Amino acid sequence: MPTYKAPLQDYRFILHELLEIGQYSALPGFADAQEDVVNAILEEAAKLSEEVLQPLNQIGDEEGCTLENGEVRTPKGFKEAYQTLVEGGWPALTADPNYGGQGLPNTLAVMFNEMVSSANMAFGMYPGLSHGAYSALINHGADELKDRYLPKLVTGEWTGTMNLTEPHCGTDLGLLRSKAVPQGDGSYKISGQKIFISAGEHDLAENIIHLVLARIEGAPEGVGGISLFVVPKFLVNDDGSLGARNGVRCGSLEKKMGIHGNATCVLNYDDAVGWLVGAENKGLRAMFTMMNEARLGVALQGLSQSEAAYQNAADYARERLQGRALTGPKEETKPADPIIVHPDVRRMLMNARAFNEGARALLAWTALQGDLTHLSSDEKQREFGEDMMSLLTPVLKGYFTDKGFANAVDAQQVYGGHGYIDEWGMGQFVRDARIAMIYEGANGIQALDLVGRKLAQNGGRAVFAFFKLIDEELAALEGQGDLAFAAAPLKEAKAQLEEATTWFMENALKNFDHAGAGSSDYMHLFGLTAIALMWAKMARISAAKAKTGGAEAEFYKNKLITARYYMERVLPETGAHLARIKTGADSMMALAADAF
Repeated sequence: MPTYKAPLQDYRFILHELLEIGQYSALPGFADAQEDVVNAILEEAAKLSEEVLQPLNQIGDEEGCTLENGEVRTPKGFKEAYQTLVEGGWPALTADPNYGGQGLPNTLAVMFNEMVSSANMAFGMYPGLSHGAYSALINHGADELKDRYLPKLVTGEWTGTMNLTEPHCGTDLGLLRSKAVPQGDGSYKISGQKIFISAGEHDLAENIIHLVLARIEGAPEGVGGISLFVVPKFLVNDDGSLGARNGVRCGSLEKKMGIHGNATCVLNYDDAVGWLVGAENKGLRAMFTMMNEARLGVALQGLSQSEAAYQNAADYARERLQGRALTGPKEETKPADPIIVHPDVRRMLMNARAFNEGARALLAWTALQGDLTHLSSDEKQREFGEDMMSLLTPVLKGYFTDKGFANAVDAQQVYGGHGYIDEWGMGQFVRDARIAMIYEGANGIQALDLVGRKLAQNGGRAVFAFFKLIDEELAALEGQGDLAFAAAPLKEAKAQLEEATTWFMENALKNFDHAGAGSSDYMHLFGLTAIALMWAKMARISAAKAKTGGAEAEFYKNKLITARYYMERVLPETGAHLARIKTGADSMMALAADAF
């Protein structure tokens, strides 16, 4: 059976040394995030993930969810685990204290969420979606809706969902048909069908708060006529108690490739009572608050499956005896050497490790920018944070999930034939990771969003700010000969990213297909470069710390080794991406459609 161990030392390094979150102690939320408190939270989160959630991961995959008479039952142990989560106050970690939350920064929450998802991705989706519903309501809901729904969403007594997709429309939400009929008392009757609704029905909580996109009768066609509604599974009385069952039912459970422990539902709305969130016909704006948060959560899922798969593959490689090292036996008293001596096994493990540690740093750095956007009193800092969140969200969602899946496949490959056998659990990481490339906007859509919208936003302000960040890091590396391995490749990657950006600016407007043809390569080029920036920062810190010796010197030395591997063996991929981008769309679009 697979195992999981939370990388606590890496979390502490990122929070306290790379990000230095202590410098923000004057800001709300960060004031309570003192180093000893943060470390204690991380340790308790690790216990929950390792001891409660991880043992249920394979069970959830094998049992899945069941539907009986419209009611969904989650796999054995999930309900008790969820109660443990609630009793520990984990759903309230970053929520507003006015509604019972602890008000801690989201920078800390991404660490917690990575642990939960690494231990049990399907389980982690239940509280993850609830927090997304919380975010949409607290940012766009009227006070009455907040007072009615947020306190129990914050405690986790109730869970939440997001309802966008319909059988005939996914990405193109302008085609949706679900309708909302005003009732004259401020409520609406919602009718329609939604599909692929994660956590849409289950037995973990007493109520489920659905956020549903629908079109009010007479509203304009297209996305300009979509509104957002809160539709509870059970109506909520004025005193907060539960009332009658609302007109929303689970029609079926999807039979799917992975995340079997999460209920993916078809939900049928039949005159279900709902209330408007935000303004009429402005539902997409409100829902995108939830979707952008969800996209970062999905990026985290890509990282989490890469981490869990890597840990198990590394353990297996140290133990599995097979053949002899190319340079001569390493374990002469044994009949064969462990496969970790073989360079190609090392290649797969090092690719995953270098991604995991770099991606984790980039995710936490991006989450910090989001926190500063909301909490800082410095207008320029808020603007910079908002720019980075907007620019990097599609990069993280698309690149992290592409690489997370690829690393899970490589980790499975390390096992050889055993990787294909269910009892070893590696197939589950591959199958679970696969969905992250698809939902919350397929990765091709993320790439188009990056190239088609984010680059030109505010006259390119965000991407030029990102280039400046790299220049500042290169200046910090200048003159440090022992870090030349980081400086030169980062400088080259930045030049290639700039060249690709300029190429789009000069060619995409002449032929929009050029943007589409190169968008996925650009997203990967950007992801590689952004992680390289984090590795340069981590190498600079680690080089200084490794020289001081001490008990943790080995940790910093390993950071430097992994940084060098990333710069020398991974980052050169940027050149191939640039070359493909510059070929444009001509050969890609040349075949007639009926020739395929």
